[in-house]
Amino acid sequence: MKITVKDIEQAAERLKGVSQNTPLQYSKRLSKHYNAEIYLKREDLQEVRSFKIRGAYNKIASLSKKERENGVVCASAGNHAQGVAYSCNALKIHGTIFMPIVTPNQKIEKVQQFGDGYVDIKLVGTTFDDASIASQVFAKDNNAAYIHPFNDPMTIAGQGTVGKEVYDELKGQVDFVLATIGGGGLISGISTYIKTHDHQSRIIGVEPEGAPGMFESIKKNKLVTLDRIDTFVDGAAVRTVGDLTFEIVKKNVDDILLVPEGKDCTTMIELYQNEGIVAEPAGALTISALDYIAEKIEGKTVVCVLSGGNNDILRYPEIMEKSLVYQGRKHYFIVEFAQKPGQLKRMLDEALGPNDDIVRFEYIKKTNKEKAPALVGIELKDQSDLKPLMERMDAIELKYRKLTEKDMLYEYLV
Repeated sequence: MKITVKDIEQAAERLKGVSQNTPLQYSKRLSKHYNAEIYLKREDLQEVRSFKIRGAYNKIASLSKKERENGVVCASAGNHAQGVAYSCNALKIHGTIFMPIVTPNQKIEKVQQFGDGYVDIKLVGTTFDDASIASQVFAKDNNAAYIHPFNDPMTIAGQGTVGKEVYDELKGQVDFVLATIGGGGLISGISTYIKTHDHQSRIIGVEPEGAPGMFESIKKNKLVTLDRIDTFVDGAAVRTVGDLTFEIVKKNVDDILLVPEGKDCTTMIELYQNEGIVAEPAGALTISALDYIAEKIEGKTVVCVLSGGNNDILRYPEIMEKSLVYQGRKHYFIVEFAQKPGQLKRMLDEALGPNDDIVRFEYIKKTNKEKAPALVGIELKDQSDLKPLMERMDAIELKYRKLTEKDMLYEYLV
């Protein structure tokens, strides 16, 4: 099924008074850093705090009277669910929303709030794909209209209005547009509109390193279902992208970049500290990816779609942790101490540097042993401080092992 500019323009009319024409915010900090004109398309400022309201409302508003009477159903990791809930409330249609069990509470509560009695929530499985399977069975059993979060022409057309707004505001003068890819609906809509008007504009997709569904599919030129995904970037954690979005991306998207989750966390922190922007993990991906194309974008006009800002404040300790580990500033060691006075003091006095800080220490004395291990977490001022630290630990003949991602305990800690 082909998505056209006309479909997107019709969606823009349908969405008037529902979704906002969000600001295209010029970033002085990023523009100076990359020697380019960098704009942020602030979809986090939608009432549901993500672009998903566009596709959800466009799809539901286009249903027939009979389809509306039968109700709607969808699956979502959070943002699409909020868009569907908002739309059900606005159009007075009953909806059933399937969400993974791991969905942050903040998103579940917001779905309930936007639905305001018009939606039922069912928590199923640990990934979007688990919830999706359950929702499709429900749709068939109850003859309910299925509102797909990305692999539907009307949903894609709704998301494409982001591209229309960018193109219109910059009067077509845009060299690069970066958009997050989860299932591919957003970038499919954006790329359809912009590429139709200007073949020279480059469209760059961005996925989390732990869920590279579109990247792998394009690489192998066929739909790929990932065996395992990292669900940290929950708004983009999809095991299988859409067949429709895959074809559109294959045609329109110039490149797909993968961003490590830790780097994404660092960007989230920088956005908050510098611009006061609360971005969710999926929302910050496009800004994170600028480092990978820094040379290409010099002197160019670049738009990063900040796709959403639904981030649970309870996640920030984990975000800080992942950021520090990615920067090489936080490390964990198993250290074997002789069970006699003064052992820890010697480590503090002779091994720890002036800017090193012990941020975690777990030790249980065992009276029947001469030596016992301790878990020690150390935060450094700079990643270059790690080698001198380990050299000083070696110099005092401290027996230790640095934990890595291969250690089961490391997964528990980070």
